[in-house]
Amino acid sequence: MASQVPISAGLNQSSPRMRGATPGKPFDNEEHIFSGLDRDVFDSANPAPYVEGIARGLTENFVRQISADKGEPEWMLAHRLESFRIFQEKSLPTWGPDLSRLDFDNIIYYAKHGAEETDNWEEVPEEIRRVYDRLGIPEAERRMLAGVGAQYESEIIYHRLKEQWKKQGVIFLDMDNAVQQYPDLVRQYFMQCVPNTDHKFAALHGAVWSGGTFLYVPVGVEVQDPLQAYFRMNAKNMGQFEHTLIVVEEGAKVHYIEGCSAPKYGSQGLHAGLVEIFVKPGAFVRYSSVENWSRDTYNLNTKRAIVER
Repeated sequence: MASQVPISAGLNQSSPRMRGATPGKPFDNEEHIFSGLDRDVFDSANPAPYVEGIARGLTENFVRQISADKGEPEWMLAHRLESFRIFQEKSLPTWGPDLSRLDFDNIIYYAKHGAEETDNWEEVPEEIRRVYDRLGIPEAERRMLAGVGAQYESEIIYHRLKEQWKKQGVIFLDMDNAVQQYPDLVRQYFMQCVPNTDHKFAALHGAVWSGGTFLYVPVGVEVQDPLQAYFRMNAKNMGQFEHTLIVVEEGAKVHYIEGCSAPKYGSQGLHAGLVEIFVKPGAFVRYSSVENWSRDTYNLNTKRAIVER
């Protein structure tokens, strides 16, 4: 028997600079992980020349371009196009916040900084490194994390999993690489927990998603330290649509932490990420999220888990 569980995990307080976390205790240290939050860390933005010339708004051709840039299989392109059609047809939700002022035609739906993904922190461009250094991400990785991912705008720029967990069959990749390396596994679960018909922003996500995390924990493996991913929006009017897909097999155990932020601009930004978690019988998953959004960012995530008993 499986049950769907909506996740209410966002702590919309301040930026997740992690201090004092205790290694080896991923299921007892949440209080430490969220201590020492500093709201001022992310109020400034880096220059964003990479968005110059990028068209605002969304068209079918732009959706096709995203898929082509990523070299995706046909099934993913078909899913994007179906999602775009549903997005056009669906009305704005009448529940929740007032969205009448959200201007879809002024959002940048996909932008790449230009940095190649790496598992070596020193290869990350210096101006991006400074942002994450202020977060404490490299320090946290050394001290108490089993793996780390970092996304800047639409693409992952850093991703690493400790070798001991690779040897036990844990898969911790950005979603774009997961689609290429594990297409059957991704296709089995992708947007099955939150379908693109759920609401307008689920459909939008299905059309333009980029980046995010794929985490798979095999039967009986207990990951002793947390894994973390951090998603940073930087450019004015940016949209970010990372996809988090977590599958934890029977008797396995994991703690996954996400952090998100955007600078203050005084102009609209849009964050519509999506989190899907599949928990098999006897498995244990702890999902934690720390988010620091400015008042001009529409944060319209959908997070859900299917828990089998």
